Amino acid sequence: MVMDEKKLRSEVDEIVELVLQDYDQGRDIDNMDVFNLPDRDEVIAIVVKLLQVLFPGYYRDKGYKFYNMYSKLNLQLEDIMYYLSRQIALALAFDGKYGTLKEADLDEEAQKIAIEFFRRIPAIRAKINTDIQATYDGDPAAFNKEEIVLSYPGLLASTIYRVAHELHLLGVRILPRMMSEYAHSITGIDIHPAARIGEYFFMDHGTGIVIGSTSIIGEHVKLYQGVTIGALSTRGGHALHGTRRHPTLEDNVTIYSGASILGGETVIGEGSIIGGNAFITASVPPGARVSVANLDMNIEGSAACEVCDKKENTGQSDVWCYTI
Repeated sequence: MVMDEKKLRSEVDEIVELVLQDYDQGRDIDNMDVFNLPDRDEVIAIVVKLLQVLFPGYYRDKGYKFYNMYSKLNLQLEDIMYYLSRQIALALAFDGKYGTLKEADLDEEAQKIAIEFFRRIPAIRAKINTDIQATYDGDPAAFNKEEIVLSYPGLLASTIYRVAHELHLLGVRILPRMMSEYAHSITGIDIHPAARIGEYFFMDHGTGIVIGSTSIIGEHVKLYQGVTIGALSTRGGHALHGTRRHPTLEDNVTIYSGASILGGETVIGEGSIIGGNAFITASVPPGARVSVANLDMNIEGSAACEVCDKKENTGQSDVWCYTI
């Protein structure tokens, strides 16, 4: 039997009072100062607009037509700068360094940061271009570079990382993480904006890659899906904030799918190749070839394995003789 309208209204009124009382406990979850918090939707909109600036021929607003690029870019930058400055000011309000500033001073500081960020756009684009080249060079399945820009989640994730990282370097908190988590939600790739990643970075397939905040990654590094560049232990929780917890990957390192590289003292030496599903918590010397030895899968043949140089375990020239 359906409850009558009067009884239903009474029940709803009681529930409203119950929830309002729950709001009034002063916990973190009870914060209702929504207008003084950064806006997630606005931050995502800023990222989308920045993609139009970074890739003018790929991400574009088809609703406007311009006679020249100057007019278009002028309008784009003014629009993004206004919204970015506003979100930066909201983020600075939660930073103890700026806690004593008045609202007008916060707005001025935010505008200065936004201007400096936009001055770095050419440098950001230069790094993104190396990532495009690394992806093209490293993936024989790529038809052309246009396909990479338009469809590869790894490039999209690394692009948003490079934007977020510059804001992080400029001392902005909260916003860079919101940007990187947006990339995480649409690509399955989780890169903390504080990580340091060199040029010519390539994530093949990408899904499930995790790169922690204190990671250092050199140039010409290639990661496959499911790789974790993580902390050895997080039992110390937030008490470990600011300590070095994640590994260093030197130049020209390749890490295959499912491998976990953990620990702040772990260094993967230059030119090393880490096989799939490896679990590494200690440093690896330059030029090393690491594989997991549990079950042997032998494929008879005479071609040399590109990793361990064995000739008796491979059936084709392009197949590894995995030891897994």
